[in-house]
Amino acid sequence: MAIKIHPTADVQSLNIGDGTMIWQFCVVLAGATIGENCNINFNCFVENDVVIGNNVTIKSGVQVWDGIRIEDNVFIGPNVTFTNDLLPRSKVYPASFASTMVRRGASIGANTTIVAGTTIGEFSMVGAGSVVTKSVPAHALVYGNPARHRGWIHTDGTKLNACGEDIWRSHDGVLYKKGVDGLIRHESMS
Repeated sequence: MAIKIHPTADVQSLNIGDGTMIWQFCVVLAGATIGENCNINFNCFVENDVVIGNNVTIKSGVQVWDGIRIEDNVFIGPNVTFTNDLLPRSKVYPASFASTMVRRGASIGANTTIVAGTTIGEFSMVGAGSVVTKSVPAHALVYGNPARHRGWIHTDGTKLNACGEDIWRSHDGVLYKKGVDGLIRHESMS
């Protein structure tokens, strides 16, 4: 599969996977790495110290700054704002930028702000317009300003139902239990 780069995009990186599409007026700096089958929509900016996994969708108007890591199968909605400096000052640059991690399968709704240094857990969902000020556990549903935990979700994004102490069940019978970083599949019961 060929890489598709719109003629108006300024793509300096040579580290772009097969099947990735980069649309109009995007800028991708030379140090960035973008995986296979990604869709980087209109008017996005990707800085140097960025790693984006495979099958990632980044909608219009998103800037991905130094220190941000995005794993496979992540959805980032339009105008999501990442930050990477906890003490920003004009013309004052830190020795290193805060690292932000978006784990595999996570979805971040439109117009969300992600404060530097947080982790968005795997298969979690952040509701549109949220302000994420602390890390989000795996399979968590969070939203609001600041974003608060509102429930647990399955890998397909549907809500899980409580069915015992620290056990949740999906609509298709998959069981989850609490782990260190959020919910994990309850292998012994599924």
